[in-house]
Amino acid sequence: MELPFDIRGIMEYLPHRYPFLLVDRIVDLVPGESVRGLKNVTINEPFFNGHFPAEPIMPGVLILEAMAQAGGILAFASNPDREPGSIIYFSGMDEVRFRRPVVPGDQLLLDLVLKQQRKRAMRMEGRATVDGVLTAQAQLMAVWR
Repeated sequence: MELPFDIRGIMEYLPHRYPFLLVDRIVDLVPGESVRGLKNVTINEPFFNGHFPAEPIMPGVLILEAMAQAGGILAFASNPDREPGSIIYFSGMDEVRFRRPVVPGDQLLLDLVLKQQRKRAMRMEGRATVDGVLTAQAQLMAVWR
């Protein structure tokens, strides 16, 4: 697939759909190495109705989920021989840190680097930034089922 690829290309890789598809575009992808995804954060996101109405902040767990989804695209691109319909599951996280809030109007860049891959599992380092400022970071693990 030619880069950058949009939501239609992302939906070919991931089973997620609205309102839980949290990656809008893939701007860089090097199979077996890294991926850079983009999430445009808008006030129309359903989670802002309750988190928090007077001061909307993207929940940290959803920032992690967006990183995991970008990592899922890296996993599929790095394993083109996977059977159609196979699914990769987010299986763990370590060293999670949230550095600054993500608010409506932010453009969240999701950078993941593949650190270790085995037949059924992989470990990635993830960083989320807004305007070059680190918002969150984590070690993410995923397994194939």
